[in-house]
Amino acid sequence: MSSTRRNCNFDPIGTVVDWLDACRQRQLAALIDLYDDEATIDCCQGGTFRGSLAVERYWTPKLATAVTGSFEIDALFPEADGVCLDYRNFDGTSARTRFTFTEGGKIRHTFCEPIRQAA
Repeated sequence: MSSTRRNCNFDPIGTVVDWLDACRQRQLAALIDLYDDEATIDCCQGGTFRGSLAVERYWTPKLATAVTGSFEIDALFPEADGVCLDYRNFDGTSARTRFTFTEGGKIRHTFCEPIRQAA
């Protein structure tokens, strides 16, 4: 389906759950398929990745080195323009990622930031 047409069956929360499942199962192809061809990732460690090849380049080493307990949900809730996910990142650290989507239901942009724990 074209990203310019509205996907009436699109469930943004379900897409994020699919994203987590693909990450947990180390299914790179399934993960990449959730992203729009021109998607952007702003990652927790700094850096921006744009387009399918860059998204794949970002995720390949992350999935290969993911630790036990990574990609577990702490909180998941809708926002006005997408979905917010608090979870355990590939390295086990707490992170918050905000997702926005195309009209067709693909991930357009993710913005990740570490969650600072209180001392």
